[in-house]
Amino acid sequence: MQKKTSLMACLALCGSLMLAACQQPVRTDSRADSSLIPASSLIRNAQTGAQLTPDALLQLLSQAPMVIVGEEHTNPAHHDIELWLLKNLQKQRPQGSVLLEMLASDQQTAVNQVKQAVQSGTVMREERIQMALRWIPGWPWPLYREVVLEALAGDYPLLVANINREKVSALYRAPVFPEGKRTTDKSVQDALTAVISLMHNGELSPEQLRGMLSIQQNRDRFMARQLMAAPRPALLIAGGYHASKDVGVPVHLADLNADKPVVLMLSTTGTNISHAQADYIWFVPAKK
Repeated sequence: MQKKTSLMACLALCGSLMLAACQQPVRTDSRADSSLIPASSLIRNAQTGAQLTPDALLQLLSQAPMVIVGEEHTNPAHHDIELWLLKNLQKQRPQGSVLLEMLASDQQTAVNQVKQAVQSGTVMREERIQMALRWIPGWPWPLYREVVLEALAGDYPLLVANINREKVSALYRAPVFPEGKRTTDKSVQDALTAVISLMHNGELSPEQLRGMLSIQQNRDRFMARQLMAAPRPALLIAGGYHASKDVGVPVHLADLNADKPVVLMLSTTGTNISHAQADYIWFVPAKK
């Protein structure tokens, strides 16, 4: 991250900040997409430490009304796993909806129009899809293309999960914070502030830190409300800190008296993630 960060870069940073077994038999048709599962990856139950197979995890997630997947935005292996989940959760039960942090609130109409066109059989080149979606360049299309195209083709709503740039600018200039006992807890806000500061080498002023914290928490609150309203079972894909049970969207869901989501954190081998942050962790080897 460069020292002089533009507001759009701040937007990208805030989004990228970290981060009963089913009685039915495990279906085996997910093996057709096994090439999407990173080699040497490892899945653990964060609560018990037990190791899980991809199919066992799939069965567990398929029983949850709300699933949040936390990613490292620049890790291609994480996007492969997300694509595998999109393809195979649908085989377990009908998918109610998919929500993406990469789509902002002012893009929903465009998303609906593109999805309708794709599902009607209209042939659209990728460049045209990006243009019609008003895809935000800060999210590298090569990393997200497969997930987005799969979600557009799916027989379920594709929903936005981010605030728009105008809202980001307003919050940066005049910070306000979502209400809620857990959301405003000092330990939650201090933890997020510390990460924002670390990512900027400790060079942000108190005013800048407050503005960016406001953006982060308002994003989390918007994601929480979108997830609550989304047809179930709902799947939200977002950055790791948005997904984290101790500081992200789950905190806001609790303040809104919503059901608890199941959190799957995608991470890198060797990263320390606790049961306070995730229910399941899928580790992939570090990029070479």
